[in-house]
Amino acid sequence: MSLKSRDNNNSTTGQFAMRPVAKWVRTAVIAGMASSCVFTASAQEDQGKATEVEEDVEIISVTGTRRTIQDQIAIKREATTVVDGLSSEDIGDLPALSIGEALESITGAASHRENGGATEITIRGLGPFLSATHINGREATNGSGDRSVNFSQFPSELVKKVAIYKTQDASMIEGGVAGVIALETITPLDFGKQRVSAEVKLNYNPDEGNVDNSLQSDAGYRGTFSYVDQFEFDNGQAVGVSFGLQRQDISQPEAEYRSSSPSGSSLWACLNDPNNTNEGFYRSKAGDCEDQVSGEKLKNQGYQTKIDSQTGKAESDGTPYAWTGSSRSYRQNETSDERDAMFFALQYQPSADWDVNFDAQISDRTQKEARHDLIFLQKRATPGVTGPTLVTNDVGGILHWEGEERIESAGEQFSREENYQGYGINIEHTVTDRLTVDLDLAYSKTEREELQISNRGRTSSQTFFSWDMGDEIPHFTLTDFDVTDISNFTDSLRTRLDRENVRENEVISARLDFDYALDGNVFTSVQGGIRTSEMTFLQYGGGQGNGSRNEFTLDSGTEALDVLQGCQIDFPESGFLSSVSDGDIVTNVDSDGNVVASGTGSSWATYDNVCFSQAVAGSNVDGVFAYPEVEYENTGTIDVTEKTTSVYLMANYDTEMFGKFIRGNFGLRIVDTEVTSIGFRNSFDVVTSDTGVLSLRESDNGSLDKIKSGGDYTKYLPSFNLVIDYSEDILFRAGIYRGMSRADPSDLGYSRTFEEDKDGTATSISDLLVGVNGSGNPDTQPLMSWNYDAAFEWYPNEDSILALSLYYKQFNGGFQQQTVIEDFTVGGETVSLPITNSVTSDEDSEILGLEASFSYRWDNGIGMKFGYNYADTDFEFQDSLYGDTFETDVDGNTTQLTDGIIESASVPGFSKHVFSSQLYYQIGGFDTAVIYKYRSEYFQPYTTNGTRLRYVDGVGVWEMRASYKIDEHFRVKAEAINLFSAPKSQDFFVEGNLGEVNDYGPRLFLGLSYKL
Repeated sequence: MSLKSRDNNNSTTGQFAMRPVAKWVRTAVIAGMASSCVFTASAQEDQGKATEVEEDVEIISVTGTRRTIQDQIAIKREATTVVDGLSSEDIGDLPALSIGEALESITGAASHRENGGATEITIRGLGPFLSATHINGREATNGSGDRSVNFSQFPSELVKKVAIYKTQDASMIEGGVAGVIALETITPLDFGKQRVSAEVKLNYNPDEGNVDNSLQSDAGYRGTFSYVDQFEFDNGQAVGVSFGLQRQDISQPEAEYRSSSPSGSSLWACLNDPNNTNEGFYRSKAGDCEDQVSGEKLKNQGYQTKIDSQTGKAESDGTPYAWTGSSRSYRQNETSDERDAMFFALQYQPSADWDVNFDAQISDRTQKEARHDLIFLQKRATPGVTGPTLVTNDVGGILHWEGEERIESAGEQFSREENYQGYGINIEHTVTDRLTVDLDLAYSKTEREELQISNRGRTSSQTFFSWDMGDEIPHFTLTDFDVTDISNFTDSLRTRLDRENVRENEVISARLDFDYALDGNVFTSVQGGIRTSEMTFLQYGGGQGNGSRNEFTLDSGTEALDVLQGCQIDFPESGFLSSVSDGDIVTNVDSDGNVVASGTGSSWATYDNVCFSQAVAGSNVDGVFAYPEVEYENTGTIDVTEKTTSVYLMANYDTEMFGKFIRGNFGLRIVDTEVTSIGFRNSFDVVTSDTGVLSLRESDNGSLDKIKSGGDYTKYLPSFNLVIDYSEDILFRAGIYRGMSRADPSDLGYSRTFEEDKDGTATSISDLLVGVNGSGNPDTQPLMSWNYDAAFEWYPNEDSILALSLYYKQFNGGFQQQTVIEDFTVGGETVSLPITNSVTSDEDSEILGLEASFSYRWDNGIGMKFGYNYADTDFEFQDSLYGDTFETDVDGNTTQLTDGIIESASVPGFSKHVFSSQLYYQIGGFDTAVIYKYRSEYFQPYTTNGTRLRYVDGVGVWEMRASYKIDEHFRVKAEAINLFSAPKSQDFFVEGNLGEVNDYGPRLFLGLSYKL
């Protein structure tokens, strides 16, 4: 094949020859299209416009894994920004089981795993809150309360291309410090051919074969259908249409070991001092280790990090401690995951000057779990036993525990429904040969609701047991207690029905851009535009803050054993946790230490959760088995509106300097954001006594006052990108941009309650109200950063790349407590009161990283691809309970409040090492690949309380896929994720204090696809 080179039009034998897709991308960038065009280039673009092919040379079509990697290389090479992308030759050919898995194959990207699959994506080791996600160039909503996107919501079979922009230009929507993740669906006229395709994938999970699942059968499936067509008319008009449907019905097996989480008040650093018998593990009287026996009998104490004003150190400084939660438990799950998705696109070109695109994406997903828990209550210390026998590691994690406590057989019935809708219309008009105008209107909405039944039956008295930490999870030994006998759990039967996390996230946006071509030797075009958007986030409140609860205990007239036996089921799983346990998870022994067969093993007494809940609720005279409603007018409601207007101007250049071709762009984006937050507080009346003393009294009618607050900011985001084509196969790249990441919508809420003067001497409202408590800060400023990238890239041929990137990010911002003054209207009077809340600080932090990509293919059909990212940072995130905490008063004076016992975490989601590799073999119609992905440990914040530390341990996961093309229409596929059953392990507060282990097992898919 002979291709014309750029500089001298000579034949380029043996050198890199750009694919048509790459040529089209370069042309688009030079013409000044929006940067998203880098990854919307179509492989089916007219080859005659991109290359000149000798008529007597046969063109060899490259498909499958090799083609995917070639397009990845081409996309990266021809981009102006630092971009890594993944595209499919045909709809349905994206080589991954989910969008999350597809993104993980891109250098520097890694995922957070839930239910065994990839969900949130990190870029260059940085957490998802520092990234932004766009679908067809528009913001995507989610139901999590943050700005990350759960990529398992979108079927990979209906997405055409994915890309990660690691540097940005002025035309891109702001919001991604780490990068921007872009997804694109098909545009039918650009696709250029008729296509009908259908695919069925059968799913079998080996661990599911061991579960008697009441929610799902052993085998699941994914069925996908898509259709693309174009219609041309004699008058020059053209219409293209595409739509795709997918139905997914699978299981997501998961077996768990769990400890109480640090997100609430159930995990403590209890004192482990033999000389202190008033509290801790050596207390003189049986009771919770965080409570005191005598004196003030303070509760919920544990290790006190508050600084003693006399010593300047923590009150408990120097005292040994150990971490213990309210419980340690095992959880067996029956699971179901159903998803219905529809993608649609309509493209209309009334003439050569007009192009109209409408697209829609709809996804409805329902996840269900029937959970069965064996819970060992844990905080109670037994005098003379627990303390002397306690064994810990060097960070206070318990390795051996003994004592007497209650045991529970508990259960939960959980469901989460999440509905996504995204719509957009894009109108592009070529006004003149030089001027193009583009109008884009978009709407996106996600709704989420969670329903949960929580049941409990427990022992009537404390039972003696001990446990030892195994290689991966603890193992319990009980004395004369059979956990498989349901009659042992007849005390304190209780059920709770919760409706919670009912959320709506909506984005409405409009964008108007122009592209004006210049007739110059340096500057090729000027781009500019304006964008306005309104994001709303609503979380309904209830009696439980983020939801509502109906709770029932067993009426004394009903026999507990009748309820338990009437609802009892066989333990649903064989081989429970066998891949992470050292044997039986529970051993029953008699008083002489002999093993008792009954009660020894890896199972316990279980019951049907719905049956149990109905029976307990029905035992109450007024008991109704029903989920409660949530309310808008509630003190737990979060209602946030974020209005953004941004404008940008950018110049594109492409010229020759010192014998080298250079190209790129520079520009400025200005972003103005206004946040309004609505909340509700209890209504108070100001009451005046006969002596003139004021007091607050809650309104008799229980009414609520609507309160409102907000904030605003304007940010300037310059950017500069440079690419130097040093030779035909070597280029250098550089980028500088100012980035911003906004606070999560759930953190912008506005909840406030008053602190009242307790002396009873206030004669004015300003004296009566002395402070405010609350959460949420609608005036939270974004985290700003300067970002610098420099790269060397070598492209020996179409199948090969060696790329090295060095990047540096300087953050201006962190998170700390600060006291500010807010104004409130009470009794018709405006009062200024102090409140301490989380703010974005002015601290400076740095991230330095190195990213490397390598790909090579041998002539025998074997190829490989590696990606590695290393990063280091001095960013500090302190735990709010056991870390160093500070408070800044209204005058700017900072005071340290606590002297922590645990080191700070890093940037949320930050991993020092991220590695991905792929070894593939492709010959004829056979195509196979083995994939390995590794991510080192990282700090993962909770959604309910993101101020507490939780670490996810590093893990490597193997995947595999293979396909065989039977003929031009049929192809069989086999795919597997988590091939060797790598569990997810988490530590609470500090690395080394095991908190949770999730065992998913492998997931296997076998499919048949048809294309016409």
